[in-house]
Amino acid sequence: MPNRGFLISTMLAAILSVSSPARSDTTYQFKISGVDGALRDNIDIYLQKYTDADHTPGLRFQTTLQQEIQTALQALGYYHSEISITHDKATPRLLQINVQAGEPVRISESDIQLSGDATTDSDFAALLATQAPKQGQVLHHGAYDGFKSALKSLALRKGYFDADFTQARLEVAPELKQAFVRLHFNSGTRYKFGDVSFSGNQIAEPGLRSLVPFNHGDHYLASQLGEFNQALAATGWFSSILVEGDTTQMQDFTLPINVALQPERRNIIETGIGYSTDVKTRLKLNWNKPWLNKAGHSLSSKLALSEIEQSVEAAYKLPLASVANDFYQVQLGFKNRDNQDTQSRESNLALERHWLLKSDWYRTASVRWLYEDFVQADQNDSISLIMPGLSYNRTKQSGGPMPSSANRILLGVEVSDEAWGSDASFVRLRSRLGWIGSAGNNHRFVTRLDGGAILMEGLSQLPPSLRFFAGGDNSIRGYGYETVSPRNSDDELTGGRYMATAALEYQYRVKGNWWLAAFSDYGSAWDDKPDWVQGVGFGVRWASPVGPVRLDLAWGLDGPDNGFQLHFALGPEL
Repeated sequence: MPNRGFLISTMLAAILSVSSPARSDTTYQFKISGVDGALRDNIDIYLQKYTDADHTPGLRFQTTLQQEIQTALQALGYYHSEISITHDKATPRLLQINVQAGEPVRISESDIQLSGDATTDSDFAALLATQAPKQGQVLHHGAYDGFKSALKSLALRKGYFDADFTQARLEVAPELKQAFVRLHFNSGTRYKFGDVSFSGNQIAEPGLRSLVPFNHGDHYLASQLGEFNQALAATGWFSSILVEGDTTQMQDFTLPINVALQPERRNIIETGIGYSTDVKTRLKLNWNKPWLNKAGHSLSSKLALSEIEQSVEAAYKLPLASVANDFYQVQLGFKNRDNQDTQSRESNLALERHWLLKSDWYRTASVRWLYEDFVQADQNDSISLIMPGLSYNRTKQSGGPMPSSANRILLGVEVSDEAWGSDASFVRLRSRLGWIGSAGNNHRFVTRLDGGAILMEGLSQLPPSLRFFAGGDNSIRGYGYETVSPRNSDDELTGGRYMATAALEYQYRVKGNWWLAAFSDYGSAWDDKPDWVQGVGFGVRWASPVGPVRLDLAWGLDGPDNGFQLHFALGPEL
């Protein structure tokens, strides 16, 4: 026997389905004619809230719409508009709206006066020249309000803390089609930076004060507080940073600055795993000590393990008087490498002096001792070198981890000579240039030029880590990692004295963070005469939060190792 509760519930559902009328569609559609451009867009914005409104079609609703449209038009200076709304009885929620905007109201008088210290400020002069309402212009309430906000915002950013309007009036005479603007803005006295005080800092104050981008008595600029905050963050010494003006202690038009800091942890351990077709799976372990003492010395160490390369490195950093711009660094590293026809064990000890120049270039002067025990093709040897070096590099980018524009330049030279105890005499030159550009939001272009040269008679006294090889994810795609190189009579890779590669890539955004790419790479590594090779292909890019993820399918068109290659990489494109 069927369950009685089941029968009752089934009968109730059937009754409700018959007795309850289906809810009609409450979505309105508006077809607007007679206006376009900004007028049409503003009407759309005002009517958007009614598209899903539960209003009964009729004269009352049409009157409400007419009032909304009038308001939208008046906001842009059109006070004499004619609006008609019609609909078909068969489709009452599809409304035909015809708008005749009429003649606009124009600004008949623009009385804008600036007083106070801002009268001699070029930024205020530029703002008045570009945004101030002018006589003869069509009245735009949004532009008027925006100009008022821009004046107040600029005043706050530049330290006019007492600035205010002594008169702010907009008068509209619709019947005359005229508007009268009266804005009188008194900026008052511009404040200056006062004393900077620190609290919670574990680093000695002289080092912190070298990061302050302004002096006591300089005119206030909010952007310089932001710059100061970024400089403190870049040191890595602090887990929390708060830079703010102390408005309760303002005197004689000076603003004291308080800096509240909290020390970073003394030990930071990071682990990671990555993969690229060049080095396969790589495991990483980083141990950093962001600060060791009041002078801000720091220690970083890195362990990296992959199928073809294992390395351990440590770097001790000693900031100088100008913490952000100058420091010494001592580096010690060991690396074991087994790739293609290369087997090597190298030890590096380097002393470096770093400068950040006013031109945004980083200059590094170094002295490096390299000892390398290796087998390269048919050569089995060990070499000790002492190499002074000098390098310049600069990187600029904008637009996040997958920048819309960027450029990178690296130029370096190292010199070795038997006169100071090296096993060989040579000059090694290295350069890398990169550029990223965009056309609109959906088109990107990436170019790279990479080059190097070793000025010496032969390679027999040069270890593999200093020779040049090409091919791989960031070199010539379509060829295996470091497989483009001169070869001996047994077809083994020997490395070259010279190297030059170029890459040209076009990317198109398919959707969101996904891009398609097409590219062509070209280059060679050689001793006497280049044997140029080319790789072409296409790929997919994903703009991940940590940088572009790249998957490429490439074909080598020349050389003994030409063919299909799959390339996968994560990280900066330049």
